[in-house]
Order: sequence, then C-alpha cells, then structure tokens
Amino acid sequence: MEIRPYRENDEAAIAGLWREVFPDAPPWNVPEDDIRRKLEVQRDLFVVACEGGEIVGTAMGGYDGHRGWVHLVAVSPRHRRLGIGAALMRRIEEGLAALGCPKLNLQVRSTNGDVVAFYERLGYAVEDRVSMGKRLGTDGG
Repeated sequence: MEIRPYRENDEAAIAGLWREVFPDAPPWNVPEDDIRRKLEVQRDLFVVACEGGEIVGTAMGGYDGHRGWVHLVAVSPRHRRLGIGAALMRRIEEGLAALGCPKLNLQVRSTNGDVVAFYERLGYAVEDRVSMGKRLGTDGG
C-alpha cells in the first residue's frame, strides 16, 4: 500500500469512493466541489492510499494556526481492517505536526459507534463539546 499526495487524475476515483463510503452525505457535499476547494488550501494535506494502482482511501487535513482538523477519512469497504485508515491518520498527523499544530480535532456522527471506536484505538478521546455550524454561501462546506 502506498500513501501519496492527491494527483489531478485522482478526482473521479475519489469522488466514487466518497459516494460509496458516505452514501448519506448531505446534497451540498458534492465530492468534486470538496476536492476543488481543498486544492486551493494546503493541498499537501490531501492524501490518498493506493493498493495495486487503485485508490482505496483518502484523508484531508487542515491547520488554521490554532487547531488542526481532519476530514473525509475514507477507506473502501473491501479494504477495511488492514491498517489503511490508521496509516492515513498517521500521515495527516505527521503533516500537521510539521506545521507546528498542537492539537488535532475531528468530528464523527454520534450514531457511528464503529468509527468512534476506531479513533479511540488511535488515541483520540470523545470531548465534552457541542458541535455547531453555519452554512455560508450556496455551494457547500
């Protein structure tokens, strides 16, 4: 398995993977739009996992100078439980640490116990916080 930065010709494969892994994503989370926006900001923190030339996983990180965030950690259902998700997270953590990031945050739906357990195995803890959001503009986020 290889973890590498995003390449321009990865878009279709990643969009397909995200549609498979996140079938209940809201309609404003259009994979191609998310990819385009990420490529404008810290594109080196957008990584893919490849196995035999096939994209089998992704992760997007970002750092605002205060906290790091990770988004769209996705592993193909056929390639789960092989360490790919953990390897993607290590790569994002290393990239954020190199930028001086002191803490990484992520959000998981409270109903997704398997994913919560995955992150707990990696050393993450559920924090007593309220997640809030506000939609800006009309094209996602």
